[in-house]
Amino acid sequence: MTESASGGSGRAPADRGRTTIADGVVEKIAGLAAREVVGVHALGSGSGLSRTFGAVRDRVPGGAKSAASRGVKAEVGEVQTALDLEIVVDYGVSIRDVARAVRENVISAVERMTGLEVVEVNIAVGDVKLPDEEDEEPESRLH
Repeated sequence: MTESASGGSGRAPADRGRTTIADGVVEKIAGLAAREVVGVHALGSGSGLSRTFGAVRDRVPGGAKSAASRGVKAEVGEVQTALDLEIVVDYGVSIRDVARAVRENVISAVERMTGLEVVEVNIAVGDVKLPDEEDEEPESRLH
């Protein structure tokens, strides 16, 4: 039995039209996947002051980037994407092992959720979180 699509087109419904994925979508997916890796303390700048400003900016309506995508930059094409991540690792972990695990988790999540081929994941380690350092995120005074 042969079925024809309505409108006389021989194409399947799934082939009619285009899907585009915004850079920010890929950045959020990658950011969340990177945070799942044991040994990743945070994403974003290694500077405590920069993290503090980032935390404040995240709480302000219309802040630059969401917390999920801070520290992640994606370049998205039609079928491929490349990612740059900046991470802060916990003291005592193997940076090489953490970077490998981040790469694997990010590639798996992005490819599974978007169908895009991840051609590279560049990781910059900006800082190490020492055990006796306190997180420098200020209390929210915005209500």
